Amino acid sequence: MDQDDNFTAKLNGSDIFLRTNHETYDPPSSNGIQRNFSGLAKLEASLMQARAAIREATSQSQINDPDYTPYGPIYWNASVFHRSYLEMEKRFKVYVYEEGEPPIFHNGPCKSIYAMEGNFIFQMETTKLFRTRDPNKAHIFFLPMSSTMMVRFILERGSRDHWRPMRRTVKDYIDLVASKYPFWNRSLGADHFFVACHDWGPELSKAVPELFTNSIRAFCNANSSEGFIPSKDVSIPEIMLRDGTMQGLVGGPSPRQRSILAFFAGGVHGPIRPILLEHWENKDPDLQVHKYLPKGVSYIDMLRQSKYCISPSGYEVASPRMVEALYTGCVPVLIKEHYVAPFSDVLNWKSFAVILHVEDIPNLKKILMGISTRQYLRMQRRGRQVKRHFEVNYPPKRYDVFHMVLHSVWLRRLNAQADHRAYTLFHSGEDSDKLLEPRRGDQKFWEIIKHHQIPVAVMEYIRLAGFEGVIKCGMKHLDHALIPALVERWRPETHTFHLPIGEVTVTLQDELGRRL
Repeated sequence: MDQDDNFTAKLNGSDIFLRTNHETYDPPSSNGIQRNFSGLAKLEASLMQARAAIREATSQSQINDPDYTPYGPIYWNASVFHRSYLEMEKRFKVYVYEEGEPPIFHNGPCKSIYAMEGNFIFQMETTKLFRTRDPNKAHIFFLPMSSTMMVRFILERGSRDHWRPMRRTVKDYIDLVASKYPFWNRSLGADHFFVACHDWGPELSKAVPELFTNSIRAFCNANSSEGFIPSKDVSIPEIMLRDGTMQGLVGGPSPRQRSILAFFAGGVHGPIRPILLEHWENKDPDLQVHKYLPKGVSYIDMLRQSKYCISPSGYEVASPRMVEALYTGCVPVLIKEHYVAPFSDVLNWKSFAVILHVEDIPNLKKILMGISTRQYLRMQRRGRQVKRHFEVNYPPKRYDVFHMVLHSVWLRRLNAQADHRAYTLFHSGEDSDKLLEPRRGDQKFWEIIKHHQIPVAVMEYIRLAGFEGVIKCGMKHLDHALIPALVERWRPETHTFHLPIGEVTVTLQDELGRRL
């Protein structure tokens, strides 16, 4: 791992940042001023401690864990993931809003293709380790609303605007919690999250602009071409639970007992499946590709007889076939476009699955036959190892799918980079006019600015505005060690960055109000 000043944790292919090495959770006091941290400041200090511990894990040996010690190439970095997971168990607290009534709120399906939605809501509300009843002790806030139940009970079929009543429900709920509690307005929703496995979940999140752009959205339909942002949002697996449990879904024969090269059966919808069936339906006995299975043939038995199980996108990118393959010891073959695979900040999917593009479909058999027996056995063995992260348990077990979804949320809260997430630590002091009165001349600040390659115009404006060294807002001071939290929130696409100060968010712009 890099030990450069700008530390990057290689948890995933897109890199999750764990702040810079300049950050500290306990900056030294200066001028003899004694600090009295607020509750929010203590929460942020706790997250800084977690980031420091995770950073240290990159150069240390793994920790023995009585239940499971992550290892091997299925992880981008097993030791970093393990430390992050342990820090989550140690620190992470979630406040679940109690407002709202079933069936739309505090409820969800547990026996369908959308089962992960209801499963997570139920387990989040019943967990004792992570749930806190005191919102002031929460690192993040859970919105317990079900998109599937909105579609079932609120959708006005045949209406000219069938979205309207569902969007209104979402907006009314956000308005309710925002008016009753200070937490939504404090961060503009950036420390809030919700889960949705219905295909319409992403669309419903547009009902409130801040919910769409700021909040952490945990979706089964993790389509990056439809507004899913991997660094902010969470991809969760779509798992079909016909009776609400994994009973009868897990287990399969050894690789040597699998006589079918590859298998797919499913409806013809979306842009990819018609191409797959056009090339391979009833064309080759080694590739069992069907629209409908022959009478008397068991779907689960076909999975267990196959070496590779094909998971193409349908109308939407998500499919339960990936998890079905892992459950039965079949190597998943993903044929998807713009799909962000579940837990890909931690898991290296290419180590246990075959990732193909649509243009590879005509050569599907050639590609699969070209995988050596040794490599196939490796992927199959790794699939058995990674399966634990997709298992649904009642009650949840460590490292299972509930905990992996929560860990993905933890990472995004831990590494929050969006605007309005830069909560800061202040010295206590006497209130006065909310004027920025800078102290100048801090060389460390300019070294940090230079390292992050902030544009010259922005650097000059920071100098003129006084955001260097120590900031004084009234009688409250911001230590220079926290300046990286400001710098990391520079958004080149908007040419702005934000720093919350108390109840006020200061947006750095030029004196004419134009973006730099």
